[in-house]
Amino acid sequence: MNGENMKKVIITGASRGIGSAVAIAFAKQGYSIVLNYNNSKEKALALAKTIRDSYNVDVLAVKADVASSAQVNEMTEKVLEQFGSIDILVNNAGIAQQKLFTDITDDDWRRMLDINLTGVFNCCRSVLPCMIRNHSGAIVNISSMWGQTGASCEVHYSAVKAGIIGLTKALAKEVGPSGIRVNCVAPGVVMTDMMNGFDDETIQQLKEEAVLNTLGTPKNIADAIAFLCSDKASFITGQVLSVNGGMVI
Repeated sequence: MNGENMKKVIITGASRGIGSAVAIAFAKQGYSIVLNYNNSKEKALALAKTIRDSYNVDVLAVKADVASSAQVNEMTEKVLEQFGSIDILVNNAGIAQQKLFTDITDDDWRRMLDINLTGVFNCCRSVLPCMIRNHSGAIVNISSMWGQTGASCEVHYSAVKAGIIGLTKALAKEVGPSGIRVNCVAPGVVMTDMMNGFDDETIQQLKEEAVLNTLGTPKNIADAIAFLCSDKASFITGQVLSVNGGMVI
């Protein structure tokens, strides 16, 4: 395993899709990895074993519902107890739902808000005291191109993803003097299991809407996140990096 001087990263929603690709991207760089999951314990543990075996880095899989501030704080305490510090937070956990606006229920709205936006708030608030003490840190929040433009039949999703952009910009201004950078990645359509409900014709239509005539992969998003957390991005904060193949320009 790597020594205590290696950087530590928490990735929420890390058991699959973009989250697992982010974990692998950081593992390749020798980071100590914290895999947050809520319901996908087996996938998280399997990913943790793969990362340990393949990259010889420290890995901790921690269950926490990001919508619960108490569970998030418990996760942070476990991480600090094992690793001593937190250098990077990637707020990836989220859900999606397509519904007519008039069909969105109170529960739909609250769940979307609790996981996608309150979850980001909870995680940022929990790790920031450590980063402020260290006068160093990087946070990347995952929004969406629909948070930039809005999407029909995804009003609640678009609203919370737009909220993440606002949170990112405001927080970057507040914690920048403490040496902490906060940025946002706004993915386009990415081929994850969230796309399982789309037929081949719809996927082809989506490809044709992108300037590059292709859809994104989890690795495309992970590479952008890794860049924003690296020293190469040391003069970048409060920004939204659009990784969408030219679907939104």
